Amino acid sequence: MRYIEAQELLRVFTLSSITKRLARLFGQGVTEQKAFTLTSPEAFGLFGGLPVRSGVTVTSATALRVPAVAAAVGFIAESCAKMPFKPHDEVTKEVLRKHPAFKIVRKRANDWTSAGELREQLTRDALLTGHGFAQVVRNGIGQPLELHRIEPGAVSVKTDDYGEPSYRIRLKGGGDTVLPYTEVLHISTLDGVSPITHAKEAIGLALAAEQHLANWFGRDGRPSGYLSNEDTIDAKEAEKITTGWARVKSGGTAILDKGTKYNGISTSNTDAEFYNNRIEQIREIARAFRIPVTMLWELSHGTMANTEQLALQFMQLTIMPWLDRWKDAYARVLLSPEEADDIEIEYEPKAMLAVDFATQATAFSQFVAMRAMTPNEVRAALNKPPMEGGDELANPFTTSGGTTAPAPKPQEENPDE
Repeated sequence: MRYIEAQELLRVFTLSSITKRLARLFGQGVTEQKAFTLTSPEAFGLFGGLPVRSGVTVTSATALRVPAVAAAVGFIAESCAKMPFKPHDEVTKEVLRKHPAFKIVRKRANDWTSAGELREQLTRDALLTGHGFAQVVRNGIGQPLELHRIEPGAVSVKTDDYGEPSYRIRLKGGGDTVLPYTEVLHISTLDGVSPITHAKEAIGLALAAEQHLANWFGRDGRPSGYLSNEDTIDAKEAEKITTGWARVKSGGTAILDKGTKYNGISTSNTDAEFYNNRIEQIREIARAFRIPVTMLWELSHGTMANTEQLALQFMQLTIMPWLDRWKDAYARVLLSPEEADDIEIEYEPKAMLAVDFATQATAFSQFVAMRAMTPNEVRAALNKPPMEGGDELANPFTTSGGTTAPAPKPQEENPDE
């Protein structure tokens, strides 16, 4: 059995006495001790968190106590959840509704989890731990039927000499099993490391600042002023003044006698700097998650114009890379090697690019006029049923010969009316 001796950032302490007790408890001796710092990866599993210089421990649970982290994780995971996916033929672009993958990516991942809920759960797992996993359930002929989420802590990823991954999964009932990459849907961050790990110092500083501020207000904060007296007063008089001053907190009137004076305390530059530091931590967390800072409701430099553009950047620079990971992960486990040559599982970004109705109507009108969309395709985008004759690619504003369409024939007058 191996026991660990941990070294802190600024001071070294030994766990030899603890390990000896544990050894006696389990009836074994200490065979080897190995030293490492608390910032090394081995210490993360030992202590269940990342120690930082601010003196707090950052874990996925404690990090979510920072509102900026919770907002960033929620925005990214929920945006991936509401993005519709569909398998379609790469040549004809026909949606393959009969393919087994259609139900899994569009409707339900399993009987108790919708497709969007699974995307939200696994994206959240990847943001908090670096990885999200789901096992593929197949029928007797190998077709995918369902996807079941796996707790990230129960999975270890192994790669062979060629880089092909396999997944060792710890079973709830005991024991483990190994599955090939074709049986595990795997979503990970860019380098397999959670943004929380990369931004542990920034998140730790935000936690420490919030804890300091909470303790400060818990002790009634710094007073707005203080009492002073040039004369010497005895304990009885001091108690009387203190009792009278306590009425001020209850809304009473303070009566100062015996030469007592009130001295007000103004806000110092240190207070202003503390506020600026808290704002800067929000920006640092936004950078770690690659999300526009205005999405975290830090609007000190936000305007109507740049906020709209930053929201578009959020879609293009933050969400689309995650959707590309989902697209590839779906194809890897839901399509056979033969199907992958002809079928593509794609997402529909129009759900994230919704604009006001007037702008949308203008765009649809231009698409129909340039014969890029049919009227029925427009109606489908508006969740309306198709109409007769709406599948023709024609410009309704001109005739086929390029001349102006004739004016409608006026209705004949009815002499009886």
